[in-house]
Amino acid sequence: MTGSQRWVALSVVSVAQLMVALDATIMNIALPSAQQALHPSDADRQWVVTAYTLAFAGLLLLGGRIADYLGRKRVFLAGLAGFMAASAVGGAAVNFPMLVAGRALQGAFAAVLIPTALSLLAVTFTEPKERARAFAVYGAIASGGGAVGLLAGGLLTEFASWRWCLYVNLIIGLAAGLAGLWVLADGQSQGRQRFDVPGVLLVTSGLVAVVYACTQAVAAGWGAAQVIVPLGAAVLLLASFVLWESRAAQPLLPLRLLWERNRGGACVASGLAIVGLFGMSLLLTYHFQAVLGYSPFQAGLAFLPMTLAVAASAFGIASPLLPRVPARLLIVPGLLLTATGLLLLTGLTPESGYLTMIVPAEVLLGAGIGCVITPGFSVVTQGVDRREAGVASAMVNTAQQVGGSLGAALLNTVATAATAASLRAGVPQARALVHGYATATAWGAGVLLLAAALAALMINAPVPEAQAGASRGRR
Repeated sequence: MTGSQRWVALSVVSVAQLMVALDATIMNIALPSAQQALHPSDADRQWVVTAYTLAFAGLLLLGGRIADYLGRKRVFLAGLAGFMAASAVGGAAVNFPMLVAGRALQGAFAAVLIPTALSLLAVTFTEPKERARAFAVYGAIASGGGAVGLLAGGLLTEFASWRWCLYVNLIIGLAAGLAGLWVLADGQSQGRQRFDVPGVLLVTSGLVAVVYACTQAVAAGWGAAQVIVPLGAAVLLLASFVLWESRAAQPLLPLRLLWERNRGGACVASGLAIVGLFGMSLLLTYHFQAVLGYSPFQAGLAFLPMTLAVAASAFGIASPLLPRVPARLLIVPGLLLTATGLLLLTGLTPESGYLTMIVPAEVLLGAGIGCVITPGFSVVTQGVDRREAGVASAMVNTAQQVGGSLGAALLNTVATAATAASLRAGVPQARALVHGYATATAWGAGVLLLAAALAALMINAPVPEAQAGASRGRR
């Protein structure tokens, strides 16, 4: 593949990542309009978000392995086509079950598409400087796409229809698919392969149980039976998965990938960073609309500083430094910077100014996330055998999906409990709501500080340029 073709391939992969990242949040702001049109109950409406998350998180490892077995270009294009078809189903929904089914299918095809996209990137860019630039693009889109989704959701809902939050994927996907047919290079493992069916069933069931428990915790609390039972089942299923994989002849997830300290550390750092990012995004969405009275479009626009900060950090800091410094020197300060942004929000009150408090917090959080996600993707996929690039890519995406589910559930539960305690004490509703948000961001900051400590202990990958030079010297 020529140099120009590689960068066109990056554009194709990045557009696919943007499409999936948008859909993680684009329906959040559109949900009230969809509920008004299709009439689900308040208890059921969360399935528009949950169906996508459950399918996505539960099938990611399988999706990564499918790419390794069947060929990346073929699987990428099939995943893209499936995602577009699922979006059409959801957009044309005549009732609520049809919308939920479309969202679940979106999540299933996203689980195939995203690890395939990242593995294409990993095997296409191997030279340190080019690899850093490519992962900066991908990392900025992966971490900022959710905020862009909030903006796009507000824009489309307010000026078109909630259905266009789904139909827009047909336009994006068609452009990416046509370009991908031309420029993407295929690659698949040689020799006879077979799927690790018991591993697929165990890990998919376990991950679905984790995410389901997190979604139930938002409404029922962590002590409820509908949370404890699936969490217990998840522990049993995932422990059984690890035991099975240690003995399987052709494992779904070779455990040497999981136990390698740098990949494990990068997955932990990326997953815990998303706990803070998703939790803060959810809480600020409510703050903008319930306390400050913003419209859906204004609420989405209010996240623009964070999106711009992610892009500036990924391209201006992570990209030039990644080939020259150890990944730990980007990831640990990035987590600390993100924690600082959340700590700033612990002082939030109903009178806090958007420009004086919220914008600085968003900028700090976005700048930190850009320095975590970009090197995290690079570390997880660096040095992986081409035949296992898909499943290695799926590891970090799975960590982020589970982290996002945990973050939304944990911080929302903390916020709800703190708000309820304030209301019982006679605090006015607006002030009680903001007190809940501020308390939750303190917990989020604590999670990020823990992530920084773990990343500092676990990640010791050398400077990529030095590693590449050593490899050439050995050859």
